[in-house]
Amino acid sequence: MTNTSGRHVSVLLTETIDFLRVRPGGTYVDCTLGLAGHAAAVARLLGAKGHLIGFDRDPEALALAKEKLDAVSAELGSQAPKITFVAEAFSSIASHVEPASLDGLLADFGVSSLQIDEARRGFSFQADGPLDMRMDTRSGRTAEQVVNEADERELADLIYEYGEERRSRRIARAIVRGRPVTTTGQLARIAASAAPPMKQGHIHPATRTFQALRIYVNRELDEIKALLEAAPKLLKPSARLAVISFHSLEDRIVKDSLREGAHEGVWEILTRKPVTAGEEETDRNPRSRSAKLRAAERLASSR
Repeated sequence: MTNTSGRHVSVLLTETIDFLRVRPGGTYVDCTLGLAGHAAAVARLLGAKGHLIGFDRDPEALALAKEKLDAVSAELGSQAPKITFVAEAFSSIASHVEPASLDGLLADFGVSSLQIDEARRGFSFQADGPLDMRMDTRSGRTAEQVVNEADERELADLIYEYGEERRSRRIARAIVRGRPVTTTGQLARIAASAAPPMKQGHIHPATRTFQALRIYVNRELDEIKALLEAAPKLLKPSARLAVISFHSLEDRIVKDSLREGAHEGVWEILTRKPVTAGEEETDRNPRSRSAKLRAAERLASSR
């Protein structure tokens, strides 16, 4: 998910907005504000009676999103919608949103370009930085704490489960031998030396280890499951859900949840196959190559 150009371009923006079918005067939630690209597009369509609610547990991202959306509101003037910012993980959505009150909900999962770009956040090995990886820097264990405190088996299991890394035991053994591990560069070198690139390898050998630690530190898969569990209760009948995933673990959870909901009469699935970015977008924004958009409409029946 690292990207070298177009870093602040929202992925699958047009497709996401089309699937959301934004209604003027409606209430919409962006669960992952990031730099507010998707949110700004929704805000422009809502009108003065609309309401946009934005979640982001990253205080830095939320501040930048607020700055951008304040500018959009100033531009729209009297036609600007009400905008509410929530500085929490989107798994808490049910505590902030009334049941059956939403006309649409969107989420762009995974690490944001803002987090990737800042070496001091510790998400990327492209530049050396402290081994942090927390989306919410106000609380929780850092990746440094995890790699230095977990035993070898626990490390191997989480690298295998969340990174889908077949050489997880070898990498975990090397991490334990290389302790203390304090920077992204050091961790990347350890992973690369323990599991050098395959002949057909097209990603850095540390990529899956970094992915695994990031998902584990931020409980990302649990967050997604909690959101998808809450969504049907919060959306009105005929309201839309649009979610973008960036790797198979995320996409599998979304696909299975929507399929189960469709079987129960909760969802009408609008994307039988995930929507992916076209050539023009992938050229402009390499991050979009791995993006998969799935959308569904809330049916009138209830669970």
